[in-house]
Order: sequence, then structure tokens, then C-alpha cells
Amino acid sequence: QVELVESGGGSVQAGSSLRLSCRASGRLYNFSRTAWFRQIPGKAREGVAMINSDGGIGYDDSVKGRFTIFKDNLVDLQMNSLRPEDTAVYYCAAGLGVGSSLNPGDYNFWGQGTQVTVSS
Repeated sequence: QVELVESGGGSVQAGSSLRLSCRASGRLYNFSRTAWFRQIPGKAREGVAMINSDGGIGYDDSVKGRFTIFKDNLVDLQMNSLRPEDTAVYYCAAGLGVGSSLNPGDYNFWGQGTQVTVSS
């Protein structure tokens, strides 16, 4: 059993920064990809950023230039210049498949989520 635990969420003003961290415990697979997703009520979960085991990185267009994903713990997400539209529950995910993907269906393990709220 794998457990992913996110931390670092909170409530901030627009323009602020937050760093989300994800730790893994339990049976530690050799994850081929890890990612951050986010979801607001009533909408589908969307990919924010991902990183492959070979270092390949991808971002959603809405966060390019503001968010940085990197391998620390399992995977961290540095979020700068936050906007009210970044408000969501952020989820850490890990997958065993090959290639790059920001499709939630390509990830096998999920954390419980951490709330990020950005006020204007």
C-alpha cells in the first residue's frame, strides 16, 4: 500500500507564493512519473505540472512561468505569483506508466489533497 501525503497549502493574497510538498510512505514503487493536479467543486480534476523519472517536465499553460515542479521528498510544487483562479484543492499523484502525461487516468496513486485559497 502506498500513501501520498500533501502539505503546504493555505490561504494567501494574490501575488504571494506557496510551496506544496508531497511525501510517499508504505510500499515505495519506482514511480515513472509524479504530478500535481487541482480541482474545484463541480469541475474535473486538471493537471498542473508533471515530472518524469528521466527529468522530463510539463506544465499546464495556465501556470507556465509561475509554478515550478521538482523532485524533493517525492515531488514539490513551488507556486509564485498566485492568482485567485489558482484557488483549488491540490493533489499529488504518482504513476507507473511510461511517457509524459497530465491525464488523471494515467496516475495510479493519489494523495488526499491540500487546499490552496488565493484572495484578491
